[in-house]
Amino acid sequence: MKGRVLIIAGSDSGGGAGIQADIKAVTALDGFAMTAITALTAQNTLGVQGVFPVPLDFLRLQISSVVDDLGVDAVKTGMLGDAATIDVVAAALDGLPGVPVVVDPVMVAKGGHKLLLDEAVAHLRRVMLPRATVLTPNLPEAELLAGMKIASEADMRQAAHLLLSFGTPAVLLKGGHLDSPDVVDLLVTAEGVQEFRSARLHTRHTHGTGCTLASAIAAGLAQGMALAAAVDRARRYVHRAITSAPGYGGGHGPLDHANTVDLSRLG
Repeated sequence: MKGRVLIIAGSDSGGGAGIQADIKAVTALDGFAMTAITALTAQNTLGVQGVFPVPLDFLRLQISSVVDDLGVDAVKTGMLGDAATIDVVAAALDGLPGVPVVVDPVMVAKGGHKLLLDEAVAHLRRVMLPRATVLTPNLPEAELLAGMKIASEADMRQAAHLLLSFGTPAVLLKGGHLDSPDVVDLLVTAEGVQEFRSARLHTRHTHGTGCTLASAIAAGLAQGMALAAAVDRARRYVHRAITSAPGYGGGHGPLDHANTVDLSRLG
């Protein structure tokens, strides 16, 4: 086991996304997962039935408890919910200089339930992007953060460069929402653009793919991998987890996070 990853995100009672998916992904890739829960959700494959935010003082205590005793090699943030929570997390990140941070800008659940208040989107952009090592939005999230419509790969490149201008050094813009036979993700930095392309898997069992991918990237960074290599391994891990999804639930089902067959090739 190598790489201590602190995950600051919401809990998914259905086990497919959020903290639960994060822990599974980091563990599957031989990292050590630690958590600070921002909110509890009543959630399943059909949607989110309720959200209960964790008091801010207790969120601070979760983070400090982990940092002070166990140490942190990488941080992954997910559901933050509102501006006050964002400020607490940002202050904690300022106390971890040099630690890579994967910011997954969770805004809307797969079933459509909002997980970030509308008025907090600009605050997330202003406060979290400059503190990120890499930002991992899907297309709807990138549209909100960049303030533009994304309907093509060319739009993806434009939006990613716009997001770089807000202070993050790297953007992994995920193209799964485009209507195309392949899924194209773009890793964009000031040095250039790297494409990651894979065949689209036609399945409804994709709940938690964003959380899983971001945590898998964080595990790689915690283990000392370069960003592009961590992204490549994380994408292959998620692809494998989708192909062997167990088929649970009547809606967007969870992945098979435990599928690490031939894990040596994912390293």
